[in-house]
Amino acid sequence: MALLALVIGIAAIAACAPILSSQTTPSNDLRIAPLPPRGTVVGKQFTYTVEKGDTLSGIGARFGVSAKGLASRNGFAVSAKLRPGQVLRVDNRHIVPSSLQDGILINLPQRLLFLFENGRLVAWYPVAVGQPDWQTPTGSFKIVTRETDPVWDVPVSIQREMRQKGERVRKKVPPGPDNPLGEYWMGLSATCCGIHSTNAPQSVYQFKTHGCVRMNPDDAEDLFYRVEVETPVEIIYEPILLARNPDGTTFMEVHPDIYGRAGNRVERAAEIAETHRLPSGGGSPEWEETLRGEEGIATLISSDR
Repeated sequence: MALLALVIGIAAIAACAPILSSQTTPSNDLRIAPLPPRGTVVGKQFTYTVEKGDTLSGIGARFGVSAKGLASRNGFAVSAKLRPGQVLRVDNRHIVPSSLQDGILINLPQRLLFLFENGRLVAWYPVAVGQPDWQTPTGSFKIVTRETDPVWDVPVSIQREMRQKGERVRKKVPPGPDNPLGEYWMGLSATCCGIHSTNAPQSVYQFKTHGCVRMNPDDAEDLFYRVEVETPVEIIYEPILLARNPDGTTFMEVHPDIYGRAGNRVERAAEIAETHRLPSGGGSPEWEETLRGEEGIATLISSDR
């Protein structure tokens, strides 16, 4: 189910090797992005009734919430087993990091992909991105290929990993249920990196890939038919986000600094607040708790109403 048509308002194994790895020093990409011109929070609070076979990570993959956040908001341990019929409180509110005139914006710590058309946010989706030692590259790219039922040409680096793990080494994987690219592939100008569907949907909204951006199958299909070759793609790294909505409410969203690039989170939050002339809230219980908790949910920290 695609998380679609949200105009900005108030309110398995990956299939490629990335440009960056833990042995590569990333460029300084912690620029403070401009905020969208209007409201900056998407998503909502709602309830979900557990079905047979559901897991916290699977539900989180569907709605863009971490298993840790789901467990915390429902008062049980992340290791707890779910029961069919159990009702969960889900909060998948997120801050839109910035805006584009047209194209795709991906914020890696958020594990979210935002699609803009004519300056408006028209869709957003949870994604999986690179592991800490197989990092998804940041920068300005574009879509260079679009394929349905792609063949996976297994990169040499992943073949090497298969060999080290004692797995059968594959050089090509044809279309079908064993292909980790799924049914849709959108190749990027980043070397051997793309946005694609998956045969392991429960892995979405995690840091699980070898650099590619992995989507739920329905979401990948939806995005595939909304974009074209030459669509711009901006990939950023910002684990701390702040937003002030037109109604005077200020939200903060904090994610773990999974790639270890952000430095001191207290200083980074204060820097973002100062740049955007937002209330810093430094020292307030809400501010401190949100920074410490790293739940990855847009949390109200102050209100002028």
